[in-house]
Amino acid sequence: MTNRIRNLLLIPLLLLLIASAFGAGFLTSDYLRFQHGGPLAAADSSDRLHLFWEAWGFVQNHYLGELPDDNELAHSAIRGALSSLNDPYTVFIEPVAREQERITLRGTFGGIGATLSRPDEDGDIILDPIPGNPAEAAGIRTGDRLIAVDGEPISIAMTVQEVAELIRGEKGTIVVLTVIHPEETERVDIAVERDDILLPSVTYRLTLEDPTIGYIQLSRFSGESSNEIAQAVNALTADGAEKLILDLRHNGGGLVDAAVSVADHFLSEGDVLFQVSRTEGERFYRSSNNTLAADKPLIVLVNGGTASASEILAGALRDRDRAVLVGQPTFGKGSVQLVYDLSDGSSIHVTSSRWFTPARTEIDQQGLTPDYEVEITQEDIDNGRDPILLRAVELLQAK
Repeated sequence: MTNRIRNLLLIPLLLLLIASAFGAGFLTSDYLRFQHGGPLAAADSSDRLHLFWEAWGFVQNHYLGELPDDNELAHSAIRGALSSLNDPYTVFIEPVAREQERITLRGTFGGIGATLSRPDEDGDIILDPIPGNPAEAAGIRTGDRLIAVDGEPISIAMTVQEVAELIRGEKGTIVVLTVIHPEETERVDIAVERDDILLPSVTYRLTLEDPTIGYIQLSRFSGESSNEIAQAVNALTADGAEKLILDLRHNGGGLVDAAVSVADHFLSEGDVLFQVSRTEGERFYRSSNNTLAADKPLIVLVNGGTASASEILAGALRDRDRAVLVGQPTFGKGSVQLVYDLSDGSSIHVTSSRWFTPARTEIDQQGLTPDYEVEITQEDIDNGRDPILLRAVELLQAK
């Protein structure tokens, strides 16, 4: 057994055998000390791994087949150690996947801020600019037919996704769209500078079933979500809404602080959530007494796509007796992961904190069970019915 393999395997296995290895110091000073024969390389640590080397010796001597190389062996050992934690969010990411993750998080690519669709299977690509984004500012109109991108004609054979890839590019660069405006016949070239896209996280309206009930859909938690919710509540109130429905279905989460700020619009002063971590102990997040809609009857819609920060908000509103939950059980993602890069370009994501509702209900891998569970049938889907929303309307009308 070479020293190189021993060194590669000793590091990940310490993750399992020594609890302190999960601190940030393991990946900085402790790691360096180990590499240079420091405290972590002491004899007692090697003794703990004796059983592993005993077993691997038999594999080396008797396995009929090709053995993994050093890196493959180290990666497998890390994955095996992490799997013993039974935590789906503490994971090992190999170098290629980690590099792609870095590129995605850097956000160096931009867009124009328009949706693309092909209403007719054999028809044109249609543009719909998103308000406040580059496409609208450059002159793209709703219903524009896209003829070419940077001079390359759009053919029927091209998919919507392929056309979107032509438009996508590095932030700050220019893409020229050739379009035909609705009710016109002349082609127009419009230059659009790619940029970060601002997608509103909130949409709202009065319900068709009852104009006294306002419907607010929150798709994610961004830095603007709290302001957008405030605008929605004020606008709906001005239009006559006396009761509210907050739709958190398919909301996969986002910024925790944004969830607390949104909760602040509906809750008086008090606890919103508890965050428990190994290094910081228990941390409290609280709402203030600056409540926008403290008294309007409120129902929150949830389903299996309701996760993370949206579960925090839903749990807080229910625990504080501010709302009831209608829909289906939520996803159960109530934890925070820290990412540590390793020396070969791989990384580990380590669960460092977990969230609890004001009543100290654990969200992670548990989820929230709605107060009123509603089944959706295939017939509902085929006919465009939304029984969860309809049930919420009925409950509010009965109040």
